[in-house]
Parts: sequence; C-alpha cells; structure tokens
Amino acid sequence: MTATRVLVLNSGSSSVKYQLLDMRDSGRLAVGLVERIGEANSRLKHTPLTDGGAARERTGPIADHEAALKAVAEELAADGLGLDSPELAAIGHRVVHGGQSFTQPTVVDDTVLAEIERLIPVAPLHNPANLTGIRTARALRPDLPQVAVFDTAFHTTMPESAARYAIDVETADAYRIRRYGFHGTSHAYVSRATAELLGRAPEDVNVIVLHLGNGASASAVEGGRCVDTSMGLTPLEGLVMGTRSGDLDPAVIFHLMRVGEMSTDEIDTLLNKKSGLIGLCGDNDMREIRRRVDEGDERAKLAFDIYIHRLKKYIGAYCAVLGRVDAVAFTAGVGENAAPVREAAVAGLEGLGLAVDGELNAVRSREPRLISPAGARVAVAVVPTDEELEIATQTYALVAK
Repeated sequence: MTATRVLVLNSGSSSVKYQLLDMRDSGRLAVGLVERIGEANSRLKHTPLTDGGAARERTGPIADHEAALKAVAEELAADGLGLDSPELAAIGHRVVHGGQSFTQPTVVDDTVLAEIERLIPVAPLHNPANLTGIRTARALRPDLPQVAVFDTAFHTTMPESAARYAIDVETADAYRIRRYGFHGTSHAYVSRATAELLGRAPEDVNVIVLHLGNGASASAVEGGRCVDTSMGLTPLEGLVMGTRSGDLDPAVIFHLMRVGEMSTDEIDTLLNKKSGLIGLCGDNDMREIRRRVDEGDERAKLAFDIYIHRLKKYIGAYCAVLGRVDAVAFTAGVGENAAPVREAAVAGLEGLGLAVDGELNAVRSREPRLISPAGARVAVAVVPTDEELEIATQTYALVAK
C-alpha cells in the first residue's frame, strides 16, 4: 500500500490546529483544534470529513502538547485514521521562522531542531511552540518523516537590496537583522493559484498578494519568486493590522522610553497587542468597524481610512518594484470577505490599471474569482488561501522523492 496521507500540525503556544489530508486528491479526511492547552478548561474539537461524520468535542484539562497530540491521535483512531496507519506518509509542521538557513521544506533531524531552536530570539512567541509540536510528534511516531515547512522560506528569494535594512552591516549580521517576511505558505499558494486563475504559468505572471487577516502582509511576486514583502525581522512591520501597528518611525520607541518612561516590555505589548485597528478605534474585527463606519462613527472611519491608506501605499510601491503587474490578489479573512476593503484599496488607482466591478466584488464565494471589469489591464482577484494544503503539498512532494 502506498502511503498518501499527510497530517499537518500547526502548534501554537497554547493550541494545536491539525488537518489530515489524502494527497491523491488533496481531500481532507479530518480537521481539528486543541485550545487552551495547560488550562483546566482545555477544549478539543474534532471533525471527521469522511462518511458524513459529526463533529465531536471534549473538554477538561490537557496538560501539555504531548497530551494534546495523544488526544488528537485518539480522535483520529476513532475514525480509523490513526497515527499508526500505514497510509500516513509524513507529518508536516508549520514553523514560523527559518531565518536564512531554511529556504525549502526540510525533513527534521537533530541538526534541524537545533537550528530552529537557535532562531528563537527572532521568533520568541512562535518557534518554541513549533519545536514542542515537532518533538512530541517525533516521540509518537519516531519512524515517520517529520517535515518542517517555514513561513519565511518563500521570501528567501528576495534580493539583498530588498532584504537588508540600512544599518551597519556588521551589527546586522551579528544579530541576524534583516527582512525575513512571514505568511510565506499563504503567499506561495495564492500567487500560484492566481496564475492558474489567469490560465498562465506562475513563471510568466507578476502578482501583488495582499494577505489581510488579523495579521496582514503584502508581497511582490515576480514570476513565482518573492522579490519584496512588507513584514520584516518580525511580523510587526508593514501594513496596519488587527492589533499591530505596522510601519512606525523607530524614534517613537525611544520617545516612549524617555518621555513616557515605558519599559521595553510595555512598548512591545503596545505595538503588538494594543495598536493597529484595536488601538485606533477599539475594534479589530473589520465587520464591526464597517458597521460603525456605516453608522457614522468618526473614530471607526479614521481607523478604516488609515488602514486603506497604508494598503494603497504598498500596492503602489509594489507596482514600482515589479514594473509590470498582471494581478493583485486579495486573500485571508479580511481580503476574502470584506468587499468594502477591496473596493477602497484600489479606488483611485485606475492610472495603474486597477479597478473592481461592483457586482463581481459583492459576490461571496469560497472559489477563486476575478472581480475586475472585463478587459482590465491588471486583474484583481479574490483567492481563498489554503496554508494547510500548501504545507501538505510541500511535505508530500519532499517525502515522495
């Protein structure tokens, strides 16, 4: 029997998201989430997707990631999809930060684990949890290939002129300071899917990808290769996000330290958790912000306008970086569902060949689709992202070799 299944794990600090896929047709066999790991009210929700299975939940204390993955294994086994199945080819793990070391999906060994651990200082919130998930999965199935798929890998094709900051080179190199970029699996999937939507090969298409969720990032993709992206050393740089400030004069930090007498941790919390849309208007849900705008709320309107202004700046900048743009693709929660955001983002950019058709833009669908008028010079698309499928595809392609 040929093993064709891939289990995708996304291990957070207190959660594990998972999907089991069959790579013969990229079909999902089961999906689930374990949340509040380490708390008394932990929760596991598991949904089998074969034979019309109903979702199941269990609540109660789940002490750690090892207990969480064992619980996941039990739920899968109850559906005949256990981790001991000979049809399971590999486990693919989302790893947020791969630095410059990892430019491709990589089979995990002790050396790879050590390098991911070495990168913890530049991803202190994410890499430790990713490591825990990998180590636990290795302990459960030591005979099975474990593959790390890195958020940063897609962006390692950026030229040095885009990746480097204009600071002292020796200092930058000593502390690994450069633009790494994130959401790479999403940008890879969406740029390729956009080319497919246009009926063209990825290497023939230049795409601006706008991944707009609670976290948000933009990328300029030239012929299938990323040449620039908005996030930097960390996911804080770039677009206005749900709770993150995005681009900021670095001197604001010094000002808050000297004049506001704020500590480094306080400023970190301010910029990552109390800024962006929630800092501007008290809401980070775009649906609620638009409701408030429609009711005449000036604070919500200002937040929305700042969000759109930053987005337009990046669209214009990446038009300049690419020279020729074939498509702009909106994706992720806001990009896929907020028609007013898409309309406002390209309004006034007709000189760049960008426009949306109001009727097409209003359509809600889970399918990739064009929302630009017929004959538009630049296609505007909505392309639902599928990071789990991208991780599974990269994992299976690697182990199938």
